[in-house]
Amino acid sequence: MKVLVIILSILIFIKTVSYGIYELNNKNKIGGITVIAIATFALILPNIMVIIRGV
Repeated sequence: MKVLVIILSILIFIKTVSYGIYELNNKNKIGGITVIAIATFALILPNIMVIIRGV
């Protein structure tokens, strides 16, 4: 279960960061930075919850 959550988190992180970079390139700095920040939280927080709960 832990490996599945890690793999899915990484895949979602990569897709979301690529969209954030796309927004940064289209001169939407606030939107791009916000998307990258949310992607970072989406990468870290689920993995912490899985480790804490021990699923």
